Amino acid sequence: MLLPCDVLFSAELQSWRDTPYYYDTFNPDQTPWHPPQEKNIEEVFKHQQYFAIVYSAAGKQLAVSRYVSGQLAGTTHWIWQADGSLLAADSDTSRVSRSLYMEHCASCHGAHRFGGAGPALLPENLGRLKKEAAADVIRNGRPATQMPPFGAQLDDAAIQQLVEFVYSRPVVEPVWDSVSIEASRNVLHAPGSLPNEPVFSADPLNLFMVVEAGDHHITVLDGDRLEPIHRFATRFALHGGIKYSPDGRYAYLASRDGWISKFDLYNLKIVAEIRAGINTRNVAVSGDGETLLVGNYLPNTLVLLRASDLELIKVIAVADSEGKPSRVSAVYQAEPRGSFVAALKDVPEVWEIQYDKPDYPLRKIRLEQVLDDFFFDQQYRLLIGADRVQKKGQVIDLDSGKRVADLPLEGMPHLGSGIIWEYQGRAVMATPDLKESRVTVIDMESWKVIREIKTLGPGFFMRSHENTPYAWTDVFFGPDKDAMHVFDKKTLKLVKTLRPAPGKTSAHVEFTRDGHYALVSVWEMDGALVIYDAASLQEVKRIPMRKPSGKYNVFNKINRSAGTSH
Repeated sequence: MLLPCDVLFSAELQSWRDTPYYYDTFNPDQTPWHPPQEKNIEEVFKHQQYFAIVYSAAGKQLAVSRYVSGQLAGTTHWIWQADGSLLAADSDTSRVSRSLYMEHCASCHGAHRFGGAGPALLPENLGRLKKEAAADVIRNGRPATQMPPFGAQLDDAAIQQLVEFVYSRPVVEPVWDSVSIEASRNVLHAPGSLPNEPVFSADPLNLFMVVEAGDHHITVLDGDRLEPIHRFATRFALHGGIKYSPDGRYAYLASRDGWISKFDLYNLKIVAEIRAGINTRNVAVSGDGETLLVGNYLPNTLVLLRASDLELIKVIAVADSEGKPSRVSAVYQAEPRGSFVAALKDVPEVWEIQYDKPDYPLRKIRLEQVLDDFFFDQQYRLLIGADRVQKKGQVIDLDSGKRVADLPLEGMPHLGSGIIWEYQGRAVMATPDLKESRVTVIDMESWKVIREIKTLGPGFFMRSHENTPYAWTDVFFGPDKDAMHVFDKKTLKLVKTLRPAPGKTSAHVEFTRDGHYALVSVWEMDGALVIYDAASLQEVKRIPMRKPSGKYNVFNKINRSAGTSH
């Protein structure tokens, strides 16, 4: 007996029309399915994405080719069934998996797996979740969320089928365009409708927002009393750092599956949300506080939003001059330049968008190699990026767009976590390494390596503050992941190795507004925020938390402290 897919690919049993029909959309979940309005090739070619469909002679089967920036991105095959619906012409196993997904998962996660009440279930969005952990979530649910347990309804084989299904490429490539973005926007409190005074007595510029990744919450912490004043649920899997408005009143949160949330710190309320992508890296806030830029892995876009109410301004497709698309690694605001800067993952370019000029002009700076991880000097004239192909760094003058220096940075430096301070009368930068057990210190005039400081293992985050003599770096990877190194910025020597919670991961230091206290995350489900006196290095307090990851002090962020990420 021939399966539908066998029939589809059997030349003896099937003949196909030669003429493709062109469309700007394709939705196989529409029931009954019918072709959208046909377009001519000239109409759709200008779109970032379009579809060419070839029908079988009997009209019962479809070969759907998807094009991105004029290049073929893949072809899928479908069977037009008697009830008018489309069935993917794949294996029996895949059809069963899809059926399980549609029955148990689609109502929350969307028919296309793009997300809904629940997060997107696509390979890109699940990259940090191991398959074993995903199976456990399906079986036992996720506490403090809407995700219920399915262990009583599904056996282990069915759960494994679902896991393999959500980690596979979707039959229809995800699309999230301006129409989808605009339709997702929800303004809960109109601009100007909430009081302009804080509802708490703490210094609003010495607040921290602590991301608790364990149960997807944020704790708002008073940096003077070192006590929580509020805790609220967030979208799934926040990342990319929290960004603040220039006056410190509003915080902008980016989730992995594309949600941008605006939080009013004075009133402790989310005031607006919009979904800007399907897999989002981070968000940046313009120096004047008027505009946001969102960088996406999926789709390959940059999205400009109005900061006041998250209204969509424009969507920018990301592709080089030859039309090759690229994911966006990160976006930054460069206030001294009146611009945003975007790091691209797949093409050797850096993009600069002027937010202080009409129509947001875009400048593409061509590079010799892809630089998808970088940071800036304090004036935002120089971009210091990692070139992992040739195992070295490069310094780019953003004014001229030219390379001005090479850096001997082998391994995998984490420049996004780099910091700057003054050493013997000149500015130096330091970066941990994601693969090697070292911190590299570089002179920012000669661009020579001053010192390689040995550590107990590769590190992820490095932090300091203008009012402390020390720089802190975690180990994060390997058997000494519980270690936190403290170095003297004047001597470049190790002062102390702290172990806030032996055997548990220590990470991500951040300082209070005045630099008096250093806050360390114990990055575990039964974790804590451990607070140290930054001068004596003695523990002052610890606050239990659910896998606290990043923590961001309002004053340090809006004043672009040289000791923290911007």
